Amino acid sequence: MAFSNYKSISAVIKKFQIKYVQANFMQELYFPVKDSFKEELDLLFADGVVDNSEDAICENLIYPVLKEVWKPYRQKLTLWSHETLSYDEDLSGVPDYTVTKRNPLSTIVFDKPYFLAVEAKQDKFEEGWGQCLAEMIAVQRINNNFDSDVFGIVSNGKIWQFGKLNSDLFTRNKDLYAIQDLNKLFAAVNYIFQQCDSQIL
Repeated sequence: MAFSNYKSISAVIKKFQIKYVQANFMQELYFPVKDSFKEELDLLFADGVVDNSEDAICENLIYPVLKEVWKPYRQKLTLWSHETLSYDEDLSGVPDYTVTKRNPLSTIVFDKPYFLAVEAKQDKFEEGWGQCLAEMIAVQRINNNFDSDVFGIVSNGKIWQFGKLNSDLFTRNKDLYAIQDLNKLFAAVNYIFQQCDSQIL
């Protein structure tokens, strides 16, 4: 079943027997936000159409944040956009964004291990988390590693929610992050990238 067919967290946790808790695990690692980034974002919100579709949310709001924070990690991590992820017929599809270990052969080789799946949704956060959690389970099984954290982000561009999967426990962070507070959002995304980076041997 494609990731997009999972419409709720409850459907995923029942099917795959995953425990679910809400707790704050996120930390914030300072990351400088450039003035040029803030100005571009202000321009988009003032005069652009930023959230009329999930594609627009991806291009205008989610990818720019991910890309900015990813840059210092690019020697070890690769940020993928809309690349097929497939474990089996129940766990396959196309996450909006995926972060992987950089392959030594080339940046164009999409290879395990995977650390992070990101899903954009137009305010349908429960549906987004159903898809994202299914993607995280696929990542865990492809990597054949149940002891390390796999991270997930669901966002409508303005609100960002974070989760992590370790073994059979999914933790959804209780606190939300908003694009209006770029300093906190960048610090949160930086924490996720740092956690991914720390798992590379």
